[in-house]
Amino acid sequence: MKIAICGCGIGGLATAIFARRAGFDITIFDQFNTPEPVGSGLVIQPVGLRVLEQLGAADGALAKGAKGFHMIGHEAISGRKVLDVAYGPRGGENFGLGIHRASLFNAMLDVAIADGISITANHKITSTHTTDAGRFVTFENDTVSGPFDLVVDTTGASSPISSLISKPLPYGAIWGTVDWPEKSPLQYDRLQQRYRRASNMIGILPIGTLPNGSTPKAALFWSMPRGKIKNWYDTPIADWRAQATALWPELTPFTDQITAHIQMTPAAYTHGSLRKPYGDRIVHIGDAAHRASPQLGQGANMALLDASALVQCLKMLPIDQALPRYVKARKRHTNVYQALSWTFTPMYQSNSRILPIIRDYILGPLSKVPPAPAILSSLVKGSMINPMRGLPTDQANKPAIR
Repeated sequence: MKIAICGCGIGGLATAIFARRAGFDITIFDQFNTPEPVGSGLVIQPVGLRVLEQLGAADGALAKGAKGFHMIGHEAISGRKVLDVAYGPRGGENFGLGIHRASLFNAMLDVAIADGISITANHKITSTHTTDAGRFVTFENDTVSGPFDLVVDTTGASSPISSLISKPLPYGAIWGTVDWPEKSPLQYDRLQQRYRRASNMIGILPIGTLPNGSTPKAALFWSMPRGKIKNWYDTPIADWRAQATALWPELTPFTDQITAHIQMTPAAYTHGSLRKPYGDRIVHIGDAAHRASPQLGQGANMALLDASALVQCLKMLPIDQALPRYVKARKRHTNVYQALSWTFTPMYQSNSRILPIIRDYILGPLSKVPPAPAILSSLVKGSMINPMRGLPTDQANKPAIR
């Protein structure tokens, strides 16, 4: 089987490694001259880490990332704790791995190179089409490659070949990477956030070290209405630092490192899913197929799970059966997390005055009453429901997650 993988991000590399090991003839295309990640930090949840273990990239990721055992959020003015989710005992086997995208990318790229996978760079996909011979891929310079038995779209939220029309979310964020101060009172094994109602949220995520560095880093993020992100770049950076530290004084050593707007990367979020993320010899995975707010920290993990499930189906079934079987296996998990993201995001990022009150005085206290802590823990781990229900299996080819 000849497979074209469009995009060399997390989902693309995972698909390429799994597919190559399954014996498929793969070609991976990337738009950049040198494949590289885009963005700051993210969290690999336990379900995603299991996929990295199957890929052989877990050790590389663990060596560069930061284990997080807790998620804590406080209302900035009252100090009330409104988010308190533990993965498990501190130092245990359950944790979220905070990591910079570049470090995760390098860990996976090292495995791909070791497996003999080469990347066709400087090939920006613009469209695909089918003939009796198979599916072809067209690039920005009007060159065409193919035919392929299957095209896998892993080009993300800005995919030029996905028909997904997603709904823009009212809030986005700015993200930056900073050093972790040596004398910070904050703990390096937890994600911590502060909120002012739902209109202001600032957070700090430990993310380990950069690919060629040894200095502990953190991802600093600040949410704001998507319509104001552009205006933020026209306001004095000192004004923003003052606003942020007024909400969270302990963050001063972090925000003081931001001296220019260019150090923060804007992110606008959307929500939606393709009803049918596959067609004639084409399938969309990751953000090209389903998008949501990053509030639950599942984006990269979804891409890893998609890649594992897709290739498992392709190994066991002919294409015309494999693609619908893949979608069926992943649909329930994806739909549940899409719905939960849609429900919870306005509690933390919206203009509502009512939802933060519900969050702080009803949901917050209820979250500490059993069995709520266990449910919330399984929610952030990504394992609240089976992420790959009904995959075809045999004893020689078990899926990464069951």
